[in-house]
Amino acid sequence: MENKLIKKGDKIAIASPIFSPYLEIPRLNDYDLVEVEIMADPDDDWQYPDSELEKLKDPSIKAFFVVNPGNPQARAISNAKIKLIADIVKNDNPELIIITDDVYATFVENFRSIMAEIPSNTICVYSFSKHMGCTGWRLGVVAIYENNRIDEMIRNLPESLKTDLINRYESISLDPENMKFIDRLVADSRSVALNHTAGLSLPQQTQMTLFSLFFMIEDNINYIEGTKKALNKRIHVLYKALDLPLDYDRTATNYYTIIDLLEIAENRYDKSFAKWMEQNYNSVSFVFALADKESVVILPGSGFDAPGWSVRVSLANLRYEAYEEIGKKMLETLDAAYKDYELNQ
Repeated sequence: MENKLIKKGDKIAIASPIFSPYLEIPRLNDYDLVEVEIMADPDDDWQYPDSELEKLKDPSIKAFFVVNPGNPQARAISNAKIKLIADIVKNDNPELIIITDDVYATFVENFRSIMAEIPSNTICVYSFSKHMGCTGWRLGVVAIYENNRIDEMIRNLPESLKTDLINRYESISLDPENMKFIDRLVADSRSVALNHTAGLSLPQQTQMTLFSLFFMIEDNINYIEGTKKALNKRIHVLYKALDLPLDYDRTATNYYTIIDLLEIAENRYDKSFAKWMEQNYNSVSFVFALADKESVVILPGSGFDAPGWSVRVSLANLRYEAYEEIGKKMLETLDAAYKDYELNQ
C-alpha cells in the first residue's frame, strides 16, 4: 500500500482455511481491503478446487495470500495446483502479487514452494520458529526474486505517484526512484526514518545463521526425521483414541489436525444426535466445555475459516501420551452432550 500497488477497497484473495490474522488484518480500517476467499476442499485432502483457483483470473484481484503448507489444515498444495496458479498468473493476471507463508515447509518431504514455480510474482515468508522451536524470537526471512514483477510495477507507476515515493524514500537513498522493493519493505518496517535500526538484532542474526548452517550439514537428518516421527506418532495416538481412520498423506505436516466433531458424533452415535447437537450447540461451546471441565485447550476451526463444527488440535506441544488423554476427554465431552440429548427426547 505504501508503494501504491494496492489501495483501500481493492480485492485480495485469501486461501482458506488460514491462520486467522490473514483474515482479520485486511478488514482493519488501516487497509479496508475486499476479501475473496479461495476455499480448500476438506474431502480432497484440503486441496484447492480448480474452480476456486480460477477466481484468481480476475485482474481486479491484486494479491493472493496463502499459507503453504497450511495452518490449520496442515497440508501442502499439490504440484498440480501450484502449476495451475502459475498458469493463471502468466496468462490471466500477470500483476497478481502472491504472498506465500512457507513456515511449515520443512515438515513435508520434497516440498515445492509456489515461489519455485513462479518466482517473479511471489513474496516468500519463512520462519525458523516451528521446526527449531524458537517461537517468539521472530527468526525469519522474507525472500523476493531479484528480477521481480513488483519492482517492474513500481517503475510503471504514474509520474505523480513516483514523485510521492521519491519524497518518501529520499532521506535514506541517493537514488530513491530505483530503490528495490525489498529495501523499501525493510525501511517501512521501521517507518523509513528509523531504517538504520531495521532488521534483527545481532544475537538474533547469529542464532538464525546457526539454524541455517544446521540445515545444511548431514548430521541434521536425525533431528529433522526425529521431529517428523514425533509428530506422526502423536497424530496416530490421537486418531486411535478418537476411533478415527488415518490415511497416509505425503502432503501432510502433522503439525496440526482438523477434527470434524459432527462426523465423530454421527459415527459414535447416529445422525439424529449429530443434527440435534448442530441445532443446540456450536463448536465454540464444545471448546469452552472441554477447557472448563477437562482442562484441555483446542481451538475452534471457525476462527480459521474452517468448517463451523471443526476444531484444530496442535500436535507440536505435548508428549504423545497426552494426545491419548486429549482424545478421551473429547469423547467424554461428546458423551455429556449425548446424555443431554437423551434427556430432551
